[in-house]
Amino acid sequence: MLNDFKDRVVLITGGTRGIGLACALAFGRQGARTVLTHRWGSADEDALKARFIAAGAPAPLVIEADASREEDTDKLTARLKEECDGVWAFISNVCVVQRGEGPEKHTRRALYKSLEYSSWPFVGYLQALHAAFGRYPRYALAMSSDGPDTHYPGYDYVAVAKAVLETFVRYMSTHLYEHGCIVNALRTRQVMTESYEQMFAAQQRELASKFPEFACTVDEVADTTLALCSGLFDAMGGQVLTLDRGAAFVDNVATLGPRLVGGSDKEGAPA
Repeated sequence: MLNDFKDRVVLITGGTRGIGLACALAFGRQGARTVLTHRWGSADEDALKARFIAAGAPAPLVIEADASREEDTDKLTARLKEECDGVWAFISNVCVVQRGEGPEKHTRRALYKSLEYSSWPFVGYLQALHAAFGRYPRYALAMSSDGPDTHYPGYDYVAVAKAVLETFVRYMSTHLYEHGCIVNALRTRQVMTESYEQMFAAQQRELASKFPEFACTVDEVADTTLALCSGLFDAMGGQVLTLDRGAAFVDNVATLGPRLVGGSDKEGAPA
């Protein structure tokens, strides 16, 4: 680590469970002051603080704020101004999980909702933080997925929203470079979280379980996020990085079929 995380303020939207919580604990173990947002009473603050204490991390500031509502964002930044003099790292982690059930059932409202939760907050929060503190965070990282390039059943709306998010990341990187803000996106594939359970049917979960070596854990995502804010990767901006243990290289029909049936050639490789 080149950066000293002690007392640095790290804002993580959707930070009270899953990937967001794992990221908060990773930063907290390094001494960072984490601010975690959640929606509609979805967080047990006492249980959260107990986890941070057990990890030797400062207790987080937990704030209810719907990422799609500008009034909630304004209240959040007003609260932050009372608590600190700026945000050092911003992790945009909120994503609405809404299945796309085919063209006959697609709706404009569902698309807009996905964009409002999964795409726009990355830009909206950066705008609000600059308005509140007169500067941008040193690091801005958007959590994405490989949905724009990979077909997953029912993933229509999420994939479109992630494609928009990643485009914003590239453009925001060019806009904010001169302001000293390093902007990147982190893609993941199968990460076993509550959102994953909500999105995919049992057969998809079963398929992923057959290849556990390619299903990243929330802690691996968190460690990668921490590394991107460590100072070691400051020359890298506007990138969409994929965390998948190399799964994209082997995930095709030629290798998938033999692995599913357990076939192999004489040397022990997949037949």
